Amino acid sequence: MAPYIATGDLLPRTPADLERDIAQYVVACERDGTLLGMGALKPYATGLAEVIALAVDPRAQGRGVGQMIVERLVRRAAELGIGEAFALTRVPGFFHRLGFATVEKGRFPLKVWSDCARCARRHCCDETAVHLGDVASRRTLG
Repeated sequence: MAPYIATGDLLPRTPADLERDIAQYVVACERDGTLLGMGALKPYATGLAEVIALAVDPRAQGRGVGQMIVERLVRRAAELGIGEAFALTRVPGFFHRLGFATVEKGRFPLKVWSDCARCARRHCCDETAVHLGDVASRRTLG
């Protein structure tokens, strides 16, 4: 996560955040254990979950790693009975290729109140909100 935190593409996570949420993460590795990418699912009490902390090593980009991670997170959301997923991203085209649609950030007030309100970029946010409905019926994305 560190290179993406340094560029501002990911928000920093404290050790306590990671410890609390570790079961929500999906990690993709090479057979030799080399880390390729990761992402997590943050469920909300409203039948909604957010794809967070999605990062793929630049050397692995374009190989389907990000798609595999997001597909696994969406399957996990379906298994939990969550009907919708969303993400805030600087790369909306990636999510569009997976079937997500651009929506207004205001559609996710819990996100805005809990995370965006304490973000250093809250007054100059350059992220796009993307949304995927009917999560339970998705076998694959795209």
